[in-house]
Amino acid sequence: MLQKKSLAGPYLVWMVAFIIAPLLIVGYFALTDAAGNFTLDNLTTIGRYSTVFARSLILAAIATVICLVLAFPVGYFLSRLRASKQHIMQMLVMLPMWMNFLLRTYAWMSLLEKNGIINRVLGLIGLGPFDMINTSGAVVLGMVYNYLPYMILPLYTAMTKIDHSIIEAAQDLGAGMGKIVTRVLIPMSVPGIATGITMVFVPAVSTFIISRMLGGGSNLLIGDLIELQFLGNSYNYNLGSAMSLVLMVIVLLCMSFTTDFGEEGVEGVV
Repeated sequence: MLQKKSLAGPYLVWMVAFIIAPLLIVGYFALTDAAGNFTLDNLTTIGRYSTVFARSLILAAIATVICLVLAFPVGYFLSRLRASKQHIMQMLVMLPMWMNFLLRTYAWMSLLEKNGIINRVLGLIGLGPFDMINTSGAVVLGMVYNYLPYMILPLYTAMTKIDHSIIEAAQDLGAGMGKIVTRVLIPMSVPGIATGITMVFVPAVSTFIISRMLGGGSNLLIGDLIELQFLGNSYNYNLGSAMSLVLMVIVLLCMSFTTDFGEEGVEGVV
């Protein structure tokens, strides 16, 4: 018993130092003013930024849905390959993640800007130039590109556990591809879907690099607001802490929803 406690000691120290203590600090500044007095003004002030919170949730949700639609067939395709080819394809899926996040976003800036590569190619066939950068669509595109692997890998892992004989049995019973997807693949992939949604939605709703570089100043997200409170001219870390606290609650609610969704899906399949 003492040995188990001694092994858990370093983890407890780490958890207190890097999880509990920062949360307490954020909570303290969120519920106090600059003089250290208790107040709820920071939380009530967040109502002024409801449009930014709504935009963040909507764009993150759109990016998550697009990632799910794109990743589902890719995950199924990978799961049906031979083991040797699966390793190669996994490496190709993860390859963009080996490059720095900032550099990947900079690359999309050069592709989407008015004199960028895409507009130049379209110009050769008499189209454009189009305003693609500094738009909500560019922000969603950046989210999808950067977070798509986080959706593919959980789906691939879930689908590798689906016995191919189940799909063959459904085909023998006359089920078309549509029914196989809706009645077999999706229900049995629910744990992977839930994990993928969490892994994409959480970083997408809190991102600030993508929205700043691809969305311009007119597409602020929650992450941009929080950064401005700590590093911008306003420098209001009490309000920034309140925003961080609200964002954390939103993330926890989303994670609890997807966790419940995954558990219900597993029970339904069983």
